[in-house]
Amino acid sequence: MPTFTALTTLSGKAAAEALGEAMEHLVPEPTGVGILDLEDDSGLWEVGGYFTEAPDEAGLALLTAMHGSKPFAVSELPDTDWVAHVRRELAPVEAGRFFVYGSHDADKLPADKIPLLIEAAMAFGTGHHGTTLGCLRALDHLIGEGFKADKVADIGCGTAVLAMAAARIWDGTILASDIDQVAVDVAEANLRANGMAGRVGCVEAAGFDHADLHAAAPYDLIFANILKGPLLALAPDMNTHLCPGGYAILSGILNEQAQNVVEVYAQNGINQVRRDEIGDWTTLLLQKQS
Repeated sequence: MPTFTALTTLSGKAAAEALGEAMEHLVPEPTGVGILDLEDDSGLWEVGGYFTEAPDEAGLALLTAMHGSKPFAVSELPDTDWVAHVRRELAPVEAGRFFVYGSHDADKLPADKIPLLIEAAMAFGTGHHGTTLGCLRALDHLIGEGFKADKVADIGCGTAVLAMAAARIWDGTILASDIDQVAVDVAEANLRANGMAGRVGCVEAAGFDHADLHAAAPYDLIFANILKGPLLALAPDMNTHLCPGGYAILSGILNEQAQNVVEVYAQNGINQVRRDEIGDWTTLLLQKQS
């Protein structure tokens, strides 16, 4: 069965929420509606709907006129087995000493690499995206420099690939958190698939807002692979939860946003050590002042 999408942009969160709510009343009804901050300093929000039959373009045009959005772009997506597609497209990834792979590539494990199994159906955070790959490279760099961590936090963990990578290297306390309970469940499933059940504590939390995260602080290393806006908001808490001399690995940052993030973290006593650009994305390695 084909799927149809209808996407547009407009300024402001409130306007985007109002348009998204109005889309819910279209006939045929969308199977889902979402809004997304484009995080590019434009102030624009994307509003999109998914349909199992062609949407009413006249109705969409009326919503455009009423809410002041750009005209909707309507597309038909082919009926695709996405897991099979991902398995074909996502080859194993090497990031320094780490090897990220799906079970369909288990026969390709190099003997000299540290394996991290992430199933293709859980594709967010597989290591193929420049942000996750950049974080793994930054971690590999720290390890190569002789750094050792007793306490590690992975904030916005997704698949928990970063927390698992740290747990493969160090025996200390490692916690992974995500604002989405589904991601927490995925993280725990990945830990089981890697024979690491219970090795990483997984909690649902926004930022550091969880008793377990507070209790384990301060951390020697904190990962935060999220987006520029949440990263900026986290800067004061990052200072509070990092030990003196501790490191933060930050990503989810567009290249043109990186300097702003560096400046805000420097104002909070956490300074750039290394910067890595992969495609459109920057990963920052920062260190808290001793």
